[in-house]
Amino acid sequence: MGARAKAIFPLALVVGVLSYLWTEFSLNFTFHWVTLSGSDLPGSVGVPQDFHLILPTAFITWGLFFAAGGDNAAFGKVFLAAVFGSVAALVTIPLAYKTAAFPDFWGIALWVGIFAFILVMILVAGDWYYVAGTFPCFAAVFLWWIATGLDGWAPGGGGDGTLAGLADKTKAGTGAFGGLISTTWGWVWFDSFVTLVCGVILGILSGKIAALITPKPKEA
Repeated sequence: MGARAKAIFPLALVVGVLSYLWTEFSLNFTFHWVTLSGSDLPGSVGVPQDFHLILPTAFITWGLFFAAGGDNAAFGKVFLAAVFGSVAALVTIPLAYKTAAFPDFWGIALWVGIFAFILVMILVAGDWYYVAGTFPCFAAVFLWWIATGLDGWAPGGGGDGTLAGLADKTKAGTGAFGGLISTTWGWVWFDSFVTLVCGVILGILSGKIAALITPKPKEA
């Protein structure tokens, strides 16, 4: 094994193990452990509660952590990016809803453009603000809003979370798993924000653990 491979191997090993653990934990949390009572579907998959973890979202801030430098300062920068980006999306969604109703999407486009401008302009506040991280976090909330059926936007959005509700097309959302995950605006934001923070924590953990197990160079 070459010197470069030896240097990279500990980090790759830690990231691989943590990725496995995060995937196993987040999916079981959402579909097995924290589900609505008596809501098992065929295959013993439960209907998620309003609060659930979003498996891929954590990988966004995990990657941003390393892109920002992979150190303690990067943790702070990406955490703030998650705050600014997710809150901007939370404000954008109801404004878009009030501006243009489904099926017209220009309301979404208008407010996304306005908040994209604002998020970039915050750069004047100083180098502590990581706009390259804010944009993906902003997008992550929108991704989950769209994936869960644009609840409160498209007709039929905002299901009641029950199996009977899922069977009733006037109640069920049009989101992931045919309406299995139908989430309101506030929970879309909270679930996304918590999962983004989990990604930052995974980033700092992977860096710290990798540093502990990486062999130190021998003294001359």
